[in-house]
Amino acid sequence: MKVLIVGSGGREHAIAWAVSQSAKADKIYCAPGNAGIEEYAECVNIGAMEFDKLVAFAKEKEIDLTIIGMDDPLVGGVVDAFEAEGLRVFGPRKNAAIIEGSKAFSKDLMKKYNIPTAGYENFDSDEKALAYLETAKFPIVLKADGLALGKGVLICNTLEEAKEGVKTIMEDKKFGDAGNRMVIEEFMTGREVSVLAFCDGKTIKCMTSAQDHKRAKDGDQGLNTGGMGTFSPSPFYTKEVEEFCEKYVYQPTMDAMAAEGRPFVGILFTGLMLTEDGPKVLEYNARFGDPEAQVVLPRMKNDIIDVMEACIDGRLDEINLQFEDNAAVCVVLASDGYPVSYEKGYVINGLEEFKKHDGYYCFHAGTKRTDKGIVTNGGRVLGVTAKGANLKEARKNAYAATEWVTFENKYMRHDIGKAIDDVEA
Repeated sequence: MKVLIVGSGGREHAIAWAVSQSAKADKIYCAPGNAGIEEYAECVNIGAMEFDKLVAFAKEKEIDLTIIGMDDPLVGGVVDAFEAEGLRVFGPRKNAAIIEGSKAFSKDLMKKYNIPTAGYENFDSDEKALAYLETAKFPIVLKADGLALGKGVLICNTLEEAKEGVKTIMEDKKFGDAGNRMVIEEFMTGREVSVLAFCDGKTIKCMTSAQDHKRAKDGDQGLNTGGMGTFSPSPFYTKEVEEFCEKYVYQPTMDAMAAEGRPFVGILFTGLMLTEDGPKVLEYNARFGDPEAQVVLPRMKNDIIDVMEACIDGRLDEINLQFEDNAAVCVVLASDGYPVSYEKGYVINGLEEFKKHDGYYCFHAGTKRTDKGIVTNGGRVLGVTAKGANLKEARKNAYAATEWVTFENKYMRHDIGKAIDDVEA
């Protein structure tokens, strides 16, 4: 088979690695790809939002399966564009990707179908939002309605902070058009867990759990980022939690989307908060998480193409999804100054070391090949992932592997997986 992957980050590198392990993949392309993905795929200079060019390329090269990695093209309707030309593509259609594309849509869906989530209100105007805040309980959470690279969420402890937050989102448009509408919801406390699942519109099969670190600095200080590291499985995602979520969250979400005439095919990412009142949904995404994919895919035993084809053909119920009985930890190496401002173009050394060790991976997020070699080309540069028999061993291995790689202004958190110490791993 010929496979095309759309995207350019660490998630797409992890997908390309997984596809390269499949007996079915003869030739892999990636648009636009990055310097790490080049190892498995021929990178093509087409942007993820250039639907016409992507479709034309897929037809010209007779691509058998296209995998959409990123949120923007999914929400924009790339799957519909491919399907309109009779091409096989993995990902939700535009009318289903709205579950990520609009926070207000997903909150209303959960309310209508009694899927547990935080109490909330939607607002189209800053005046109404500000009036609502006058009587609200704090802390409180403000969310831009649309896509904001995982950064459009503000936690406000006081009325003053919340008023400033409304200004940031709705007036200053810090997150662009994503802030034309806003969700204000109650603040939940507890452990956050991410669960990725394969979906075929009727059936949903969950992968192993993961837990992400969003803040830029150690001790969960600093600004929200796209993710500074992650570990899998989450020790807090117990059998009881899993059974509750299967009954009250995952299958009800599939059924709700089908009932709305929006059958969901692809990857559903459910962000959960494990509260004192039980698990509640924080958010949905319509694709693999980044960096969650980097710890989940290396632990999956199945051939990824088999599973994706079963999703497209509506026969996911035939697949027995299996994961290794081990753990994985990913530490993101970023450019110092991320997520605000940082320099790019520094040469990266030591990447070849990963080839010498089993169970170690270096997924490229923001890199570029130049005459000088592979250089930094983004805020998040690399995701260093390692497996281990348990979480503590995987964490030790991942941090040891971060030492193999050097570049100027290399920055990372030193406490990824700190929650592991709160339980006997």
